Amino acid sequence: MPGRARRADMKIGIIGAGNIGGNLTRRLTALGHDVSVANSRGPQTLTELAEETGATPVRAEDAARGAEIVVVTVPLKAVPDLPSGLFDEAAEGVAVIDTGNYYPRQRDGRIAGIEDEGITESRWTERQIGHPVIKAFNGTYAQDILDRHRPAGAPDRLALPVAGDDEAAKRKVRALIEELGFDTVDAGGIDDSWRQQPDTPVYGLRAGTEAVTKALADASPERKPEFRG
Repeated sequence: MPGRARRADMKIGIIGAGNIGGNLTRRLTALGHDVSVANSRGPQTLTELAEETGATPVRAEDAARGAEIVVVTVPLKAVPDLPSGLFDEAAEGVAVIDTGNYYPRQRDGRIAGIEDEGITESRWTERQIGHPVIKAFNGTYAQDILDRHRPAGAPDRLALPVAGDDEAAKRKVRALIEELGFDTVDAGGIDDSWRQQPDTPVYGLRAGTEAVTKALADASPERKPEFRG
């Protein structure tokens, strides 16, 4: 958190090299972290990103090896296809960030576990990967990761909501987000993470801590028809 010493040697795995994953790779390597990045098409397709950033391209099953933080940033429909035992060789106490969103009509199709059981998108993801997650970056514009970071205390510094049940992992993730140049707001546990799912007031909100806190409080648990399969 503010004033905390930076861990320049932290090992971070990123699974998914789309807009969010690619820009997190760019920023985290620039901050001095040891980043391994994977996608669904294989490390040979990540040569350009690796040359640009110094990140290590790997297979998805190797992305978490030794990692203290792993970012899972793949389409929700692809989560069940992630390798089993993904975190078996991760560092003890690894924090797993879930950036995912459920877009049933635009991309993912209907996911019964989410719609029939009424669980949050991140709770469903936890069940698929067999590991607790911290929900963050799901409502963040990818370009803002590169362009809108600000030093602590800056009047235009943005705040991001962070939800999760594992308080130690949440602290680790919040410290990393602070290092990236954003404030954070504790959005509660994973069962509360509906407050930051698509179409909520905080989703895509570019604002500071006070406004983000209010937006989370103003959220409704009702899933609108356009966000149902």
